[in-house]
Amino acid sequence: MKKIHKFILILTGGVLFASCDSNFLERYPQSEISPQVFFNTESDLELYTNSFYTYLPGNNIPTDDFSSDNVNVSGLDELVAGLRRVTSDAASAGWTWSALYNINYFLEHYDKPSVPEEARNHYGGIARFFRAYFYFEKVKRFGDVPWYDKPLNLGDPGLYKARDSREMIVSAIVEDLNFAINNVRAAKTPGRINRWAALALKSRVLLFEGTFRKYHPEFGLESSANALLQEAADAADLFIRTSPYRLAQGDPNTVYLNLFASETPNSDEYILTRLYGRDVNMSHPTNDIFTSATRGNPGLTKSLIDSYLRSNGQPFSSLPNYQEIPYWEEVKNRDPRLAQTIRTPGYTRIGAPETPLLPDYANALTGYQNIKFVTEVGSAASFNPMPIFRHAEILLNYAEALAELNKLTQAEANRSINLLRDRVGMPRITVSSVTTDPQLADLYNGVDGRTLDPLILEVRRERRVELAMEGFRYYDLMRWKQGRLLARTFYGAYYPGKGTFDLDGNGTNDIGVVDVRPSPPVSGVQYFILGSDRALSGSDRGNIIIHPNIEKVFDENKDYLYPLPINELLLNPQLEQNPGWPSR
Repeated sequence: MKKIHKFILILTGGVLFASCDSNFLERYPQSEISPQVFFNTESDLELYTNSFYTYLPGNNIPTDDFSSDNVNVSGLDELVAGLRRVTSDAASAGWTWSALYNINYFLEHYDKPSVPEEARNHYGGIARFFRAYFYFEKVKRFGDVPWYDKPLNLGDPGLYKARDSREMIVSAIVEDLNFAINNVRAAKTPGRINRWAALALKSRVLLFEGTFRKYHPEFGLESSANALLQEAADAADLFIRTSPYRLAQGDPNTVYLNLFASETPNSDEYILTRLYGRDVNMSHPTNDIFTSATRGNPGLTKSLIDSYLRSNGQPFSSLPNYQEIPYWEEVKNRDPRLAQTIRTPGYTRIGAPETPLLPDYANALTGYQNIKFVTEVGSAASFNPMPIFRHAEILLNYAEALAELNKLTQAEANRSINLLRDRVGMPRITVSSVTTDPQLADLYNGVDGRTLDPLILEVRRERRVELAMEGFRYYDLMRWKQGRLLARTFYGAYYPGKGTFDLDGNGTNDIGVVDVRPSPPVSGVQYFILGSDRALSGSDRGNIIIHPNIEKVFDENKDYLYPLPINELLLNPQLEQNPGWPSR
């Protein structure tokens, strides 16, 4: 590790955002908080820990799936384009540690008798939550990493230690989270850490690590996988039984859409969110990304759309030639969440119910245009909160952990995954009669010769559908050892040929798939112009393919972990590069 400077950079911005104390920077140096004159009151502890919230994800959440379920049409993600390289820069590699320094600095100095013990334990638990979150992100990215539980200054020999094992790191993460679960206050606070957020993170961490160890025998940790999966199930079960959270309820045809479009976090379902608001002029660009023609043209993939069940609970793949059903037919009679995730015939934007909108191919060139997180018409800025933890994820964590342990009974399915289906009026899973969906089998079976239990496949389907566009898919594929799916062609909507078509079935053609824009163009028809960067999968028919000439790549020998930056390896000879990546 090159340097961990002794500074509290975040206090110059993040604390001022979180606090009304405008004199703070006049009282203390900007470069360092003196423990002799700080950390003496509960307000001091609150002020300092407020700065940690800037470490959480925010407006990047809806676009984190650009390498998996969402095609960034302006250019393929560097991973799937085979362009990911070892960099010399720690920041671009993700090998940065200033956040950890700030957290450990607090933990070294906060525990003063002048602050009531309950308050000390509360804010100490918040800091340990953030340390657990920090290290979880590092383990997902790099695997083994050095563990630091105190702030180190320049010249400290500890800065040049070797990486600690992921087993040790995960155990330390769980220890931090257990402290947080036992000490952080329990009140519902959507924009702040509470006890339930710590319990939610524990279930997420243990599910990730349990499945990673199970499906990655090359790391030699399979024997501990089931114990972690049981702990994940236990953490989720405790959350389900004792927390004050539940799924948001409403009209099955709008409840899912409204949950993500509301500018107020749903206090029933949202456990922890990144907050935005008009009153503080804090916004994010999600509306613009998913409605304009100049923000990367993100379009969802055919593979994701095929995962949505039919409204009768049967797989879409049960229909004859399901892979060749055009958009205007495939969106009929599907899981209501589909029409609350992409534009389908009859869609109207919030605030403009009189104006039906078809998929805009200038925005989403795959033909599947995202509407999740899109709010009212009239503004490119978005003010709706971004969910970091919500109750639905905990239900899915519970169901998946039990399914992996072969313990998902009908009773447990009813108190977890079936609640998600109930909310949108979908038929429940009947555990005893689940059969293999060929589409799911094609996705997930065969790795290391495995044929998965059909129930595991169904839980994975539900997770993909329910958590679409929330930043989970990439690391789900990594922990399931399914990186090969990133190297598959990302298909868009199917067209039976070139020509003009009626997307909404109103008798008027509104989309043209052509080699050359006609002159004059037909009024009311938008044109998808085929060319070098967009094509149909067949010579004169097929699925839309964006960047058809770019060969997608996923290297099973190295791409499950990111590389360490070259400069860090040179500065610290005890660091070793991840397998398959060059060290010089």
